[in-house]
Amino acid sequence: MSKKKNPLPEQWQQNQKAAKATQIAFDMDEKFQYSIRKAALDTGVSPSDQIRHILGLTVTKRPKRPRLTVSLSAQDYALLAEKYHLKAEQQLEIKKHVLDDLIHFSSEN
Repeated sequence: MSKKKNPLPEQWQQNQKAAKATQIAFDMDEKFQYSIRKAALDTGVSPSDQIRHILGLTVTKRPKRPRLTVSLSAQDYALLAEKYHLKAEQQLEIKKHVLDDLIHFSSEN
C-alpha cells in the first residue's frame, strides 16, 4: 500500500504539527511571572520560548512578528469611536488612532 501524499503545502504541514502540541498554563505569583517575562523581553524572545529555555528544551527559530495584541469588544469600539470622534464601524481608523496613542505613550516613557 503506497503512502498517501499530504496535499497541504510544507509550511501548513509544519503548522499542523505545531497545532497538535499541548499548551499548559502556570498559575504562579506575579513576581515570578514578571521575572520570566522580563527575562524574555530582555533577550528578545517570547515568554513561551523563555520557559522552554529555562526547562532546557529546544527553541525553534521562527520568524518574529513584533506586535502587540489587545481584544476589543463592541463596547470598547464604541468608547474609542467616541474618543476619536469616529463611528464604531470605522475599526481601521480606530486602529490607526490607537496605534498613534501607543506610539505617543512609548515615546514619553
